[in-house]
Amino acid sequence: MSLPVSTEPVRIVRHPDGFVELRLDDPGRGNALDLRTAEALRDGAREVAAGPGGAVLLRAAGGSFCVGGDLRAFACRGRETGAYVHAVASAAHAAILALHELPVPLVTAVRGAAAGGGIGLALVGDLVLAARSARFRLAYTAIGLTPDCGASWFLPRLVGPRRAADLILTNRVLTGDDAERWGLVSRSVDDEELDEEAHRTAADLAAGAGDALRAAKGLLRAGAGDGLRRHLAAEARSIAALADGPEAQERMASFLAARGRPKAGDGRAEARASESVS
Repeated sequence: MSLPVSTEPVRIVRHPDGFVELRLDDPGRGNALDLRTAEALRDGAREVAAGPGGAVLLRAAGGSFCVGGDLRAFACRGRETGAYVHAVASAAHAAILALHELPVPLVTAVRGAAAGGGIGLALVGDLVLAARSARFRLAYTAIGLTPDCGASWFLPRLVGPRRAADLILTNRVLTGDDAERWGLVSRSVDDEELDEEAHRTAADLAAGAGDALRAAKGLLRAGAGDGLRRHLAAEARSIAALADGPEAQERMASFLAARGRPKAGDGRAEARASESVS
């Protein structure tokens, strides 16, 4: 039986078949990143890194993986917006680094919306599984901000510079199947099979040749850590500086006002996703 050992909005579950699960667990907010959640994610990632088992699984409770930064928490702070956004980004970036530097394989499982910072969280995995109906959208430039959580570092390396520019500059939406075709994820699976496939993949890795898997991951990651660390620091500075400016603050306010009411047929998670894009 799996035993949760941490508290919301992020939980750690140590599975008896050898892998450790880091779970975003605030589904009522679409697992959005405010400062509390970002700090919990940072602390959880560091705890997992201290005892990762044979593999790590990153996934989320509810209908969305992570809808990004909590715009409502950003937009109400006036002159403190930039400092708050920088604090959120810095905490989330510490989590990204801890996960990226795990010595064991990391599997991420994406269901529903992965927007803004949720993109970086999804892409940090060594193996990324996505439900076919998952929706990937950067969305930063729509509210006058730039990417964080490593999105502008991971994307060119995964899909190439042209497609990365398309995703970041136009906010194109990709489904899970699209993301597989583009090389954004390892594979897409039927929605109802995602949890079982993610569990099986992590368990199989945990039962594998541990020394060889760690060494292979080390080769794949060789030289990447310092570059990612520097890039995350630059992302945090950029998004914080823009968040203090009048254009971003006006766009955030307009975005929230325009999306305050979900359209007919939209689910709760989709409504939440429209409020969170970083």
